[in-house]
Amino acid sequence: MKPLITFVLLSLCLLPIIFVLADSRSFSIDYKNNCFRKDGKPFQYISGSIHYSRIPREYWKDRLLKMYMTGLNAIQVYVPWNFHETLQGVFNFAGDRDLEYFLNLANQTGLLVILRPGPYICAEWEMGGLPAWLLQKPNIILRSADTEYLKATSVWFGVLLTKMRPWLYQNGGNIISVQVENEYGSYFACDYNYMRHLHNLFRLFLGEDVILFTTDGNTDKEMICGTLEGLYATIDFGTDTNITAAFIRQRRFEPKGPLVNSEFYTGWLDHWGDKHASVDTVKVSKMLGEMLSMGASVNMYMFEGGTNFGYWNGADHDTRFRSVVTSYDYNAPLSEAGDPTDKLLAIRDVIKNVRAYIHKTHLQDFFSLLDTLSPQGPVQSQYPLTFEEIKQYYGSMLYRTTLPRNVPEPTPLISPLNGIHDRAYVSVNGVYKGLMERDTALVMNVTGQQGDQLDIIVENMGRVNFGSYINDNKGLLGNLILGNDVLTDWSIYPLDIDTAVANGWLQAGHSGSGMEAGDGPMIYSGTLKPTGLAWDTFVKLNGWTKGQVWVNGVNLGRYWPQRGPQQTLYVPGPFLSATQPNNITVLELERAPSHRRILFMDRPQLNSPGQKT
Repeated sequence: MKPLITFVLLSLCLLPIIFVLADSRSFSIDYKNNCFRKDGKPFQYISGSIHYSRIPREYWKDRLLKMYMTGLNAIQVYVPWNFHETLQGVFNFAGDRDLEYFLNLANQTGLLVILRPGPYICAEWEMGGLPAWLLQKPNIILRSADTEYLKATSVWFGVLLTKMRPWLYQNGGNIISVQVENEYGSYFACDYNYMRHLHNLFRLFLGEDVILFTTDGNTDKEMICGTLEGLYATIDFGTDTNITAAFIRQRRFEPKGPLVNSEFYTGWLDHWGDKHASVDTVKVSKMLGEMLSMGASVNMYMFEGGTNFGYWNGADHDTRFRSVVTSYDYNAPLSEAGDPTDKLLAIRDVIKNVRAYIHKTHLQDFFSLLDTLSPQGPVQSQYPLTFEEIKQYYGSMLYRTTLPRNVPEPTPLISPLNGIHDRAYVSVNGVYKGLMERDTALVMNVTGQQGDQLDIIVENMGRVNFGSYINDNKGLLGNLILGNDVLTDWSIYPLDIDTAVANGWLQAGHSGSGMEAGDGPMIYSGTLKPTGLAWDTFVKLNGWTKGQVWVNGVNLGRYWPQRGPQQTLYVPGPFLSATQPNNITVLELERAPSHRRILFMDRPQLNSPGQKT
């Protein structure tokens, strides 16, 4: 028996159109940190395509609510030109064509909108959304800078985009981005003048603040002809594609900014005479999880397909003409009739795992919190002392001194007797310089001025438990030499991070500024929203380098995904709260990702990516 999901719907006779006051609302691209920003905060969308033109108006709310309850935070919407201007000059936005009513329902449901107004939309829709009356001009070149085509397009957008402008997120609505044309790189014309004309039209009617983007298939030719300077280039691909290779292609055309798969295919269309298309649920859910864990924003095409009522089905013509069937079920997560499928349940579980966002505490704040992390203060010593001599047996200690002279040129900092036990993270005046490591990296170069503060955080990686080396002291076991100078006059801080975390002293609130995320040791904190359940889970830190994780004050242990093989940490259910926000703290020692996101997964990953089990 299939699992049953119950959706509770409220029947509303009148739904007022509500715009939020637009003060301080923004949606933008952060090219420095490779992400979207919503109201200044990093944002990743998890979206699904839905076509209002293929669903009865009476069911719009039902479908949108089911999408929201699955965990989506956005929808992607095509606007078929021929659906609204079937006859030239006669515009219809009433009843099943009431686009603004649909946008308002999405807004009330809590869903952002990625708008795709064409003018060409493909979508397996009749003539790709272009009105058939365009063909009354026998020599017209569609989707080009053809004068007649541009004239008609300009009139249409003058009507449509004027209606859409109040719905932009910056203006208080829920449209966060707008696509220009659609997969234009797959069309023969490759007419950049046409794309420039559309770009100018969109800016004229929508203003300068909204994100305009393109979507193209995963080939160089399509990306070359479909992209244009000033339009953010995104890519589309399905489960038969290598994710890394596809996003590398996007990066060639858009070196900075968020990774975006604008059409991740959850299914496929049917032609008359075909076998019903299907895409494997496991492949869809696995690939979706991988993309989200990379920080990519993803739109699933389709989330519900709907029906080609009347004469609205499209057709393909490659080697022969093939008409699209009436059903646009698409093997999507919601069936043609809007019923949840096993694919929806699998996708919901994937999305449920993408739940914790980490708030940044800067490196300066790490040192400014020394009174909290080391309440007894530093131990003064002419030469370095070990963990055992300080009576700090686990974790990390901070060794602090000053540079004894000017070192304008890179000068070797050396541990001559292999005295780094076990890893040392080196900063000068709060600027991270690199690391030293037992047995493998005993020399690094530093520069600075006489009197500059030299900070070395030394991490105990665990004592030897077998063999003749079990007398395994930790810390700096001997002198460090800078050039020809032995460093002396150390202030040594035992760091009781566990107590600070357990008492909640390192949770969000001690925010700082100055250094960019990812430069040396930093403490990050965030919360995991309660779900009503507290089951065993596994935390994955995709893009993070090395450090320690605490959940509700419990030290889960070390993570080091780049070294591997272990990629996840086990989180027993009793460590989590089913009803209260769960506090997450991460000590990242080397380099954090710009997305500052961790994942909670339903299964472990104990092998490095690509490693055979």
